[in-house]
Amino acid sequence: MNFAAPYFLLGTALAVIVAALLALGAAFRRRAVRTFGEPERIGALMTSDPSVRRAWKAVLLVIATALAFLAAARPQYGKGTRLVPATNVDVVLVLDYSKSMFARDVEPSRIFRAKVEVARLVKDLEGARFAAVAFAGEPMGFPLTADGAAIAQFLRQLDPNDMPVGGTAIARALSLARDLLRRDPKSSEHKRIVLLVTDGEDLEGNPVGVAAQLGAEGTTVHVVQIGGRTPERIPQVGEDGKIVGWRTDRNGKPLTTALSVEGEKQLASIAAATPGGELIVAEKGTTGIERIAAELRRQMKSELGEKIETVYADIYFYPLGLAILLLIAEALLTDAPRRLVERKKPKAGGSRRAALALKERGLDAYTEVGRARS
Repeated sequence: MNFAAPYFLLGTALAVIVAALLALGAAFRRRAVRTFGEPERIGALMTSDPSVRRAWKAVLLVIATALAFLAAARPQYGKGTRLVPATNVDVVLVLDYSKSMFARDVEPSRIFRAKVEVARLVKDLEGARFAAVAFAGEPMGFPLTADGAAIAQFLRQLDPNDMPVGGTAIARALSLARDLLRRDPKSSEHKRIVLLVTDGEDLEGNPVGVAAQLGAEGTTVHVVQIGGRTPERIPQVGEDGKIVGWRTDRNGKPLTTALSVEGEKQLASIAAATPGGELIVAEKGTTGIERIAAELRRQMKSELGEKIETVYADIYFYPLGLAILLLIAEALLTDAPRRLVERKKPKAGGSRRAALALKERGLDAYTEVGRARS
């Protein structure tokens, strides 16, 4: 036996209170009878003793009250088992498209390798839904969808040269990822994950604060840090995707990309601001995305996988129906038995003789009134 709302069982204590009040009322009635006179003489004046019937009415009322609260607690019994489908997972892929992602410390380039491994992640996490955010100085997004191929195509067709504003606006990108999750009505019921892939730090906004907001809503943010403190030259890539030289500053010196100590701390704080968030530092020749993908696959097969649970059937209507029947019986049970009144039938011809007698009396009265007037 199981109860869906067990706190209503506390209401059965009200039945005890009702029983106490009824007993107290009976005691007051006996006291009132003794005050009025001798109980034996008062009993002789009564046609029946209502105490037994009142006791039964009290019992019915107390039991009905207890059954009503028992029904409110929604009793259930195990009917069988069922297979619970795997928990849905929503993943927002936030990918850095700043020019520094053209660096070639990860072959053939950071951005190319990241897009390939993100596409592999989308393919491997079958059953999950995906959204995408591509960002540099400003983010652009793709809403949640079960079509993983569309997400992979969205990220694949973009290039750092396509971003209208340069920079690394991580805070804006995470804000857009949060909006994509909040706009979807089903996402609140799913496990939500944001995967941030970047090689830089945000010098404008507050990405740690946005990550904390995501964590407060139950969303986990994993961070993949590509690149480190070692400076890497940034190639100049043409519209056709071929390297045409190296990027330089106004003075003609080569531009390099390197993550500062503050930048590393910022990325670590972003991951730490959410429950279960993890920071993966890319090693030489890899991005680290595959490690996150492997962990998500493990979770979907074990923690978020299919489970067997017991199915309970509600039986609240049994105590509720019995309570209603007892209340009806209590209402129909009177304090005293019903008395049948016997009516005597008039004798044959009796009514006719009575009518004639009344008529004669009326005539005599009329005659006496006439004489008096004359």
